[in-house]
Amino acid sequence: MNAPLTEHPPTTAEELDRQRAAIAALGHELRALVDATVRTAAPAEALHRMTDEVRRLTGRLTGRRRLRAEIPAVDEFPGGVRMYSPVTGPGSALAPPMRVTPDGAGVVGHCTLGIAHEGPPGYVHGGMSAMLLDELMGWACYAAGTPAMTVSLQTRYHRPVPLETPLRVRARVTGTEDRKIFMAGAISTEDDPPPTELVTADAVFVSPDPDRARALFPDRAP
Repeated sequence: MNAPLTEHPPTTAEELDRQRAAIAALGHELRALVDATVRTAAPAEALHRMTDEVRRLTGRLTGRRRLRAEIPAVDEFPGGVRMYSPVTGPGSALAPPMRVTPDGAGVVGHCTLGIAHEGPPGYVHGGMSAMLLDELMGWACYAAGTPAMTVSLQTRYHRPVPLETPLRVRARVTGTEDRKIFMAGAISTEDDPPPTELVTADAVFVSPDPDRARALFPDRAP
């Protein structure tokens, strides 16, 4: 019988790198599994057998489970690596995952959405577009030196976003007022110069005061 898998938080930079690499490798295979499950036309018998196998694998991930507000030991919060983010996390079975880099006055993200993110046949679910923009706007806030949280997000869908097509997502700060940060963002395809904006958004973010931040994120390192 295989021994149960338990968590041993990394304590050195080398262990952290090794843990993140292992998480990313598992996330890659889980995304491949999700893609296969939403594409398959296998008969019911095969699906039942697969269900049993997946259940057995899930049972091997025993030991301590992370609590709801607990920041993973492999993460850097705020503004850094988020291994399980549903947008950027390489360890997430849900994430594209989007790669984020600085881009002039803002940030740019690159990703490709698959069949698991489908809304209308062949196109991305509108909620996924909103999630990509919301996430990237948060990165843009942090890049500008003002970590903040979403208060409002107004999204406009100009054209459908195609699946299995490399996408470019942009976000930037357009203004500030006290603790409010005003944002703008857009989604286009990578192979469309100059870019045709498929989805655009404006948003308001707010940087929480220290007391509120401590209440929201009690496990955040001081």
